[in-house]
Amino acid sequence: MKREIKILFFLVWCAACLPAFAQTQDSYEYNSEFTWGINKNSAGGLIGGFTFKKARKLNDKMLETFGLEIMNVKHPQEVRHNSGYTGNFFIYGKSNYLYSFRFQYGRDFILFTKATQQGVEIKAVLAGGPSLGIVAPYYIERTLDNSFFSSLHEQYDPNNPNHSFNNILGTGNLFEGIGDSKLQLGANLKAAINFELGFLKSQVTGFEVGVLVDSYFNSIPLMPTAENKSVFPTVFFTLFYGNRK
Repeated sequence: MKREIKILFFLVWCAACLPAFAQTQDSYEYNSEFTWGINKNSAGGLIGGFTFKKARKLNDKMLETFGLEIMNVKHPQEVRHNSGYTGNFFIYGKSNYLYSFRFQYGRDFILFTKATQQGVEIKAVLAGGPSLGIVAPYYIERTLDNSFFSSLHEQYDPNNPNHSFNNILGTGNLFEGIGDSKLQLGANLKAAINFELGFLKSQVTGFEVGVLVDSYFNSIPLMPTAENKSVFPTVFFTLFYGNRK
């Protein structure tokens, strides 16, 4: 976590130190853009989730933005294990998933504009809004009657003696138990630096680095035997692509 924060501050410092002539180049004009991206963050897995953003120019230095982020939020103590009987993976101690839908309204402040078909456009990003958390049960496949030839799918329960480590054969089916999900309301706030690297006027390609805090009114029981919190601070990196006009 500390390493990611140092990298973030280094990138912000680099953006602030770019030569001032970048602002005097003949820039290309656009009024709106739509981007989508793949996110990697310190509270997610290999792929943290997906982002979508619609922006429109208010003036030469500012854009109004409307965004949606869909993320899978993990507990920091989650560790994947594999069953010695089946080889399938599972997360021991995990009882719930948290899928976060973050609705965001904000501003992009243009720090440096780019010349036509060259250079980098750099924006400071500030956004926030309500969060809707879907707390879905995490199902495991366990032995039935101590027999490895028959099994049962259940939500993991640390108080169930049948859910001991050696009785677990793997994870349940994808989206199993999603109908028993519960909703949690919260809010999120994001600050970032956006680097747009595209060479074509009509296309947007780049990356964004920043910090985000996702907070809920109640703690989320991701792992019942560990400390569960209601606030999830993250450092993130997003690769994005889109179009503008």
